[in-house]
Amino acid sequence: MGEAFKGGQQARRAALLCQNVRFGLYLDCRRRQTKALEYRQLPDGTHTPEDCADFIRYSCGIESRAELDHNDTARAMLERIVADYQRWERQQRMLDQIAGGMA
Repeated sequence: MGEAFKGGQQARRAALLCQNVRFGLYLDCRRRQTKALEYRQLPDGTHTPEDCADFIRYSCGIESRAELDHNDTARAMLERIVADYQRWERQQRMLDQIAGGMA
């Protein structure tokens, strides 16, 4: 991922998050849960990096990720998104360990 990202620290952080395939999987899982969808209706890999960027902009109430560096409310929402994603990652690792132990 040698791509150069524009903007300040928070904008770059959001851009990197959107390029993270695992974050897209998190959004797939989250959408299935919130919309009561089955896996076949929304399989893993559905959310593209652009979908992830749209999610962040919408959730943070901004039009550009560059606003994250100057808008405290938007930055706080990004922090919440990152925290929720990290919690999901920890749960996934724990489930993987449990499944690995049962094999």
